[in-house]
Amino acid sequence: MALEPTPFLSVTIPIYNEQDNIPALWGRLSAALAPFDARGWEVIFTDDGSKDASLKLLLDLAKAEPRIRVVEFNRNYGQHAAVFGALAEAKGEIIVTLDADLQNPPEEIPKLVAKIEEGFDVVGGWRQGREENDSLFRRLPSKLVNAITRRTTGVKLHDYGCMLRAYRREVVDAMLLCKERSSFIPALANSFAKRIAEVPVAHAERAAGDSKYGLWKLINLQFDLVTSFSLLPLQMLSVFGVVISGISLAFSLGLLIYRFVHPEGTVNGVFTLFAILFFFVGCMFLALGLLGEYIGRIYTEVRDRPRYMIKKVHGGE
Repeated sequence: MALEPTPFLSVTIPIYNEQDNIPALWGRLSAALAPFDARGWEVIFTDDGSKDASLKLLLDLAKAEPRIRVVEFNRNYGQHAAVFGALAEAKGEIIVTLDADLQNPPEEIPKLVAKIEEGFDVVGGWRQGREENDSLFRRLPSKLVNAITRRTTGVKLHDYGCMLRAYRREVVDAMLLCKERSSFIPALANSFAKRIAEVPVAHAERAAGDSKYGLWKLINLQFDLVTSFSLLPLQMLSVFGVVISGISLAFSLGLLIYRFVHPEGTVNGVFTLFAILFFFVGCMFLALGLLGEYIGRIYTEVRDRPRYMIKKVHGGE
């Protein structure tokens, strides 16, 4: 039996309750991939436990187009797990990740591929026009993620939150060797890439449906980023402890001197002492919470449970 040729391009798309977007997504995506027909392409959708008709629509697409495969999860595991599930099935020399909400147009894919063919290992999208299409609630956490990621990875890109990104095969293979459950894919990819670039891409309003990232998921993403790629918070706690110890010592000496100079005024400082004590107690609980976050994630990792469970891979026959 002859081996099937390796496709030049793989496009991976996580899907969770996107039935209203799938028809338009495929129509625009198939047109964007037409220039790569001669070199070969494939599309891998991951159905991340959708509760609507998304899976049925994807299976219909896979029946009509042999270059489509559908990775069906047994339940919902989250966007990054769904991306990993698709990456594990991708066979292309260049792999592009794309969201299904059409905020990042599929028409921008050739631009990323052209850039990566210049010799880059990773090419990220830099979303333009977010002020017109995203709320302040969405933009502020994104700016925080970008700032923290630049700090922890040392790679100064403008937009780490854009999922429209292109990777070389070697980078994807390296990422798949990493088994940690909590990970931020753009930052993880950069740790294995030598040459990294960023290109401006269009950004639009969500075509249909609701965003899957609420406040709590954004907070979890921050913790994933900080605890997975940096020990800086723990190091900051150590520095903070030294500073607080120095301040406490100086304050104690000041109170001792004040007591000898003004013995009648010592009672008046009781409420000040209580206020300072409560501040220190709050700092201690904050430190314990941060330490607990690290310990909890260590506990999650040592259990070594799978990142996701695949029910079935459809299509590609």
